[in-house]
Amino acid sequence: MSVQIAILGRPNVGKSTLFNRLCGVRAALVDPTPGVTRDRRYGDAKLGDLEFGIIDTAGLEEPGKDSLEAGMQRQTDLALEQADALLLLIDARAGITPLDRHFADRLRRATVPVVLVANKCEGGAGQAGLYEAYELGLGDPVPISAEHGEGLADLHVALAGIVPLEEETTKLPRSRKQPDAASDDPDAEETPDGPLQLAIVGRPNVGKSTLMNRLIGEDRVLTGPQPGVTRDSIAVAWSWNEREVKLVDTAGMRRRSRVTEKLERLSVADTLRTVRFANVAVLVLDGTVMAERQDLSIADHVIEEGRALVIAVNKWDLVKDPAEAMSRLRDRLERSLPQIPDIPIVTFSALTGRGVDRLMPAVFEVYDLWNTRLSTGLLNRWLEGALERHPPPLAAGRRLRLRYITQIKARPPTFVIFASRPADLPEAYRRYLVNGIRERFGLMKIAVRLHLRRGKNPYADGDR
Repeated sequence: MSVQIAILGRPNVGKSTLFNRLCGVRAALVDPTPGVTRDRRYGDAKLGDLEFGIIDTAGLEEPGKDSLEAGMQRQTDLALEQADALLLLIDARAGITPLDRHFADRLRRATVPVVLVANKCEGGAGQAGLYEAYELGLGDPVPISAEHGEGLADLHVALAGIVPLEEETTKLPRSRKQPDAASDDPDAEETPDGPLQLAIVGRPNVGKSTLMNRLIGEDRVLTGPQPGVTRDSIAVAWSWNEREVKLVDTAGMRRRSRVTEKLERLSVADTLRTVRFANVAVLVLDGTVMAERQDLSIADHVIEEGRALVIAVNKWDLVKDPAEAMSRLRDRLERSLPQIPDIPIVTFSALTGRGVDRLMPAVFEVYDLWNTRLSTGLLNRWLEGALERHPPPLAAGRRLRLRYITQIKARPPTFVIFASRPADLPEAYRRYLVNGIRERFGLMKIAVRLHLRRGKNPYADGDR
């Protein structure tokens, strides 16, 4: 197992910036607002010939009892327990604060190595704070600029005695990255290898984080009654019935007109990116409110991105008339999301755990359908029957001809029909074909895409 190093420090000293720099990707949200990071985040770091696990943490603070800050502090304490070494980050431009001294006293008693890192040392503005850092009694501070990538050679020297060299480190295969290591390849999702990428999405305060904690069986992410506790996407490697899953909790998405603050815009953008790289999205609804306009807007976005979708109705134990509520929900989904006639719906209570066990079977059912591939011969036999039952209409006095169908990709299943004049085919007939594919091949629970293309014509003077 590789060495795990946790980045610690008071709020707004650049911990997430350093995390992103060492991981080589923008995995963590970065903003001047203090306290952006709330949950601990894991990643794969590489610094020269050193490879190690890195943990981003919430800012060290003096929290009040049972407050959100207390939960953040518990997440940081868990990171401390898991770490083999610690990086205490200070802001050299701001100088040493009483909070820096307080936590330096705490870390001097740590049983693992501690490296003092003075951030924001670009130029000469941080020199005074750098010299002042010697007062913390943690050895020579390492001057860096996480934002500009300066001083990383000095950090390499400081970590060389802690992290074994690359060839001496037992590493996972390169295809199995840490849960929070994001891929920048939008085509990565086209291959079914690797874990199922499962995103939990929805409006704020519907129980997404509570559901994630319930699924994995531990308090991995912060929860609370106030909306917006989760700010950035937190991924966890998990296994369900011996099938690997990358489970991602996301920030809640409000209506675009209500999102005014920059930090919330960044959180929403992070959620949208998570959906883009997911295989299946679980849309969590509040059963006491049911499907609002924003819920339907999120669902529509998931479908447009080509992801498989499961509707998860939380707080079902608080619903007074379940039969009537389910009828209203199905009716609204049929009217608002006709792209998928039979969206899977799972009801449960994330707080008590009742019904949660039905969620993952539904997820893997739509995932397997989403990966469906059909043979060209089977598709063309179906097309021949569909054309016999309902021939294409006339256009300009001539019958439209549909010559050939094939599947060009899965995830989601996407088909192409070659026609004589595809632009003249009415939308109603196209829907007839799509519905026929769904019914014949059992694809009612996922989106199906159908494209029309003009077939190659052997006659120079047009179709005859």
